[in-house]
Amino acid sequence: MCLVLTLISRITDKVYSRSSGAKTSTLDCLICRCLYVCCPITGLPFTQGTGPNCPVMLFKRKLCLFALFGGIIFVMIATHTIQKNNILSMTLMETHATSMTVQGPAVNRTWALPSAAVPSPDRICGCPSCIADMEVSEWFAQHYEPQQQPFLTDGDNNMDPLALKWWLALQRSTDERTIYEVIQKMFQVIAPPAMDVQPKQAQCRKCAVVGNSGNLLGSQYGSLIDSHNSVIRMNKATTAGFEADVGNRTTHHFMYPESAVDIAPGVHLVLLPFKLRDLQWVASALSTGEIKTTYMRVKGRVQADKDKVIVVNPAFFKYTHDRWTERHGRYPSTGMLAVIFALHICDEVSVFGYGADQQGNWHHYWEDNKYAGAFRKTGVHNADFETEVIQKLDTEGKIKLHKR
Repeated sequence: MCLVLTLISRITDKVYSRSSGAKTSTLDCLICRCLYVCCPITGLPFTQGTGPNCPVMLFKRKLCLFALFGGIIFVMIATHTIQKNNILSMTLMETHATSMTVQGPAVNRTWALPSAAVPSPDRICGCPSCIADMEVSEWFAQHYEPQQQPFLTDGDNNMDPLALKWWLALQRSTDERTIYEVIQKMFQVIAPPAMDVQPKQAQCRKCAVVGNSGNLLGSQYGSLIDSHNSVIRMNKATTAGFEADVGNRTTHHFMYPESAVDIAPGVHLVLLPFKLRDLQWVASALSTGEIKTTYMRVKGRVQADKDKVIVVNPAFFKYTHDRWTERHGRYPSTGMLAVIFALHICDEVSVFGYGADQQGNWHHYWEDNKYAGAFRKTGVHNADFETEVIQKLDTEGKIKLHKR
């Protein structure tokens, strides 16, 4: 307190003029004597009674000035605080009003981020979780190869020799030169795919991979399947009469020539070439967009949009066989290839209709297959191991496996 009095004294000594003849009361004198103790510290000259240097008179004057200064400072601080709170309140009200605004009719915005969401600079895609994020699962990072090209383009002239040799050996073909000639002719008929498989912060590509298992019957997954941006089906899958369980949208249809069906306009035909002749089958497409072949067990004509044909890269077969199915079976199944393909073109993947039904039978949802389970005994594919891999992808949070 003595230091405060010293400061006040130095300021007010220059403000107030000296007065003479002033009398002090008895109470003033008592206060004066109490302040006597402070005089050696504060430097206030002590003169009891009257006089301009009486500590009581100086104390009163300085106390008044101190109160005035304090009041001014208090008013300034209070005014600043009120203004700041008003600005903050107005900002919050405007933000709330903006978030409540609805513009236009409801539309499907699955591919776009919500308007209020701002992607972080280090985000890979616009989804809550992104397949290409390698830090989420160590197991996934050991199997997934981000640079793997899932489909052929017109510039694919330098395929991995080991992968090419393995793929050609599947059907006992050894002429490596022929495949490049076939690819070149094929892209003279069909358009190279214009797909951009790189994830982007501003997009969230959600894909549904729909298998053909009988466990889809009674599932009521139809509307959920159709809500995805891309719906991948395979082989002879049909939707007519099963829409409530399997949906009715298709954007990509996986097939090989022996399982070929007609493709609706606007749907991508995704060819799985298990042999060189499968590429020749595509290369024989007619100018009308029809695809034909002359060898046995294959549909002679298939209705398809030649500008929407995607041919899976033969090297992708070996990648899936080595990294994912770990060389179980001779080569991966169509269902397994479709799931791994989706991991490379989508940001989120949901899987439906894989595995046995609730009774343990392996059959297609559109037929009563008396040979249920035969797929597991062919020796070409290892259905049990592939099922384990798909379940592991679900456990690691890389796909959402819908089971019944």
